[in-house]
Amino acid sequence: MTVDLVRKRVLETRNILRRTDTRDCKQCHGATTVEERVRFMPMYRDFDLSGVSNPMDPAMTWDSLERLREKTSMKVVVKGLMTPEDAAIEEGRGFDGMAVSNHGGRADESGFASIDAHPAITEQVDGAIPVIVDSGFRRGSDIVKALCMGADMVCVGRPYIWGLTAFGQAGVERVMQLLDAELQVTMQQMGVSRPADLTKDMIGTV
Repeated sequence: MTVDLVRKRVLETRNILRRTDTRDCKQCHGATTVEERVRFMPMYRDFDLSGVSNPMDPAMTWDSLERLREKTSMKVVVKGLMTPEDAAIEEGRGFDGMAVSNHGGRADESGFASIDAHPAITEQVDGAIPVIVDSGFRRGSDIVKALCMGADMVCVGRPYIWGLTAFGQAGVERVMQLLDAELQVTMQQMGVSRPADLTKDMIGTV
């Protein structure tokens, strides 16, 4: 569940990006309710959205997340934590994992970077639940840094979108191949053969 973004894309405003087709989407697709707009999205398949007027709730609380968890049999990872205090709360409430993320700086690119936030969070949970990190990871060397600093997993967003936009599925596969190759080269330079052997003392911070 994503909790690191309310709405608005600052980059689009800054770059003066606007739609060329100004028609309301309902004119073509006929979707007038939230349920109709998202009915084809797999992540909403198990939810009853009748009566929901806005899926983006800025008033969401920890109790809200627990109520949502009760509605699905899937494992639940909360995405968007940026402080060890929130990590402690999530761990105490028994969620299945956490993702340190500022949503790629989409809403506020001047905020705290995920790679700076996640070491304290990793230390806080101390292996009790998996810690994932994303936002700003573009190269295999970026992934190595996060793994050295304690992340269990690193997610990428924009790189695979760039590959998809340019070359479709083949582009996505190529992006993943490049990231893997860069990760391998970086580890070789460090004298490490497995990601599991990456440790905090292999990286310096300023």
